[in-house]
Order: sequence, then C-alpha cells, then structure tokens
Amino acid sequence: MTAMKKLPIDVVINILFRLPVKSLTRFKCVTKSWYALIQSVDFINRHLNRATTIKDEFVLFKRSFKEPEGFNNVMSFLLGGVGDDDLDPISPDVDVPYLSTSYSCICHQLTGPCHGLILLTDSTNLVLLNPAIRNYRLIPPSPFGIQRGFYRSVAGVGFGYDSVHMTYKVVRISEVYGEPPFNCPSVMEWKGEVYNSSTDSWRELDCVDQELPWPYNFAYSEIFYEGAFHWYAHKNVVLILCFDINTETFRTMEVPEPCASYDEKCHSLLVLDEFLTLFCYPDPRRESSPIQETIEIWTMQEYRVNESWIKKHTIKSPPIESPLAIWKDRLLLFQDKSGILISYDLNSDEVKEFKLDGYPATLRVIIYKESLTPIPKGSTQVQNF
Repeated sequence: MTAMKKLPIDVVINILFRLPVKSLTRFKCVTKSWYALIQSVDFINRHLNRATTIKDEFVLFKRSFKEPEGFNNVMSFLLGGVGDDDLDPISPDVDVPYLSTSYSCICHQLTGPCHGLILLTDSTNLVLLNPAIRNYRLIPPSPFGIQRGFYRSVAGVGFGYDSVHMTYKVVRISEVYGEPPFNCPSVMEWKGEVYNSSTDSWRELDCVDQELPWPYNFAYSEIFYEGAFHWYAHKNVVLILCFDINTETFRTMEVPEPCASYDEKCHSLLVLDEFLTLFCYPDPRRESSPIQETIEIWTMQEYRVNESWIKKHTIKSPPIESPLAIWKDRLLLFQDKSGILISYDLNSDEVKEFKLDGYPATLRVIIYKESLTPIPKGSTQVQNF
C-alpha cells in the first residue's frame, strides 16, 4: 500500500479502475485523496466503461415464497461457479424492500441494468438499486391522481438513461377507465407519466396517442435498448411499442410475420449477441399442443429495419413459464411451471436445473456487471441492503 501511494496518480488510477467494486469500497478508506478519486464522476465512468469479459457478469435473482400471512420477496446475489455453469451466492439473501407481498407479486418486474442501476417495481412502488454497492432508494410516488369513479391500470413501466439531458427516467403507461357502475367500455383513456431523476419529480406526458397498442405487463415483455424502451404489445396483431427516452415520443415496430398473429404462443424481449431478440414460446396457460413444442428465437439484425428479422434458433425445451435472461451469451435462463430456475445451452442443447426456486411465476433474473454508479439523490433516503 505504501508503494501504491508513491506511484504517479495516473498509474494509480489505471490500477484502481481495473479492481472490483468490493476492493474499491475498502480502498476509499486509505486516504482522503483516494476517497475523492473513487467517488469522482470521471473515475466512476472509467470504471463503468472498462473492458470486461463474461467472467465479470453477476446475476441478481428475485423470487417469492408463499407464507401463511402472504408472500416473502427475496433477492439473491449470485456469481458463476469456477469452471462450470453453476450459480453460487456471493452474499446472504435479502428481503426485497417496499414491493407488494400479496398474490400480485407475480407481476413484479426487474428492469435494467442501466449504468449498473436496476429498477424493481410492482407497478405501484418503484425501487431503484445498485446491487454492486448494495444501495437502494424508493422513488417518490406520482402525484397525479384520477377523478372519482375511475380506475387506473398500469400497463407498462420502463427505466433508462436520457443521454441528451443526462438523467435517468422512469416512464409509466396507464389505462384509465370507469369503475362500476360507470365502466362503459367506450370510456377509456391512455395516460403517460415520466419521472426525472435530476428533478426528483413526475410530470404527465402531453398528447399521448389514444390509439396506442396495448403493452403486456408480463415478465420480460419489456426491455430498454438503443435509447428506447420496448414493450411487447398488441393491436389486432402483435407489435413492439417503443418509447424514445430522449424525445419522449412513442412509435411501433413490427415483429416477424410468423409471430404477428395469436397462435397459442407468448412473447418476450431480450438481447442476444447485442441484437434485439424476440422469444416466441408456449403459452403456459394453455394445454400442450403441437404448436407449443418449440421455442423460436428471432433477432433483428439491423435495428428498426423490420425486414432484418431472422430466425436464429428453434429449440425444444421442457414446459416453461417464461424466459428470464441470457447468460454467458449461450445459456437461456427460464423459470419452469413449478417455479424452478433452469438453463438451456444453445451450444450443446443441455438442460440444467439449478437448486434455486420460488413460488411459480415469481422468478426474475437480471445479468449485470459491477458499477460504482450512485443512486440519484432525492426526497427519499438512499439506504443499504
């Protein structure tokens, strides 16, 4: 350590930004200058953008357990085992803060990562966290209510970084309709709201297109990619609804033609080989049929070019509830119908069952790389796990 102190500052910086977050957290206590350095925006950005490999990937795993008084929501921090494709805990499990503990926990979403930050939501509460530095903060609730006799149904939530205004944003799309006895189907309105981390405030979107396709609020039916949030949606046919986070405008994209009609399949959005990827998989709510025997994986080779969709893989898998993530660029992580985490290897076709489970349909996974990115400060307190 004494030798490190004698090195030129540029050499010290070059050494430090290659170290893991756990080591850097300890090194902040060495000197005041090191503390200031490691906390600086420039150092955090250099560490965020450093060269990494698949070995640097971590797994955030959320699941729920049924208990007599409700559900207990648990989060695990995992890392790949040495020399295999196993998953080992790197710290004790923690309870997920703020999210609902009723049956609605099956609607919990994990969105991200974006600069190392991840959003957890049950559509009412929104929690922003950095799993590497174990910090989290409850985003303040939206102040915009609805008039008496009407009900708000949150259809889609998105989280990403606005690179033009250099701020994190959360977008929420809701359908507002009348409650009984005023629930006329013709009385329906789309509402859009955006939370801005730089102002720690919400505002309503102006002129939301009332002809928006309906976004599905299912597991992994949404993803932030190329500066826009994407939801699997429908309007007579299956579409992808997009929200550009810089311009705050909506648009749509087509899905591959074989996936555009309703045919006992569900759809999820992920990223494979850096391409926007659409999974067409068996609907777990239906009885098995020949059309449900396979999962189709489509990638968009040129973003926003509908004609560039290609079918990358067709695989036969065990009965699943939904896709969860792509790990190591070849392992598809799924939750099966009984609530067990499983993987499918695209190279070997091997199916593996992990010793990780939860209540059916409550499993969520995010693959992330460590980041020093701080939780944006606001009216609510930043806390530690």
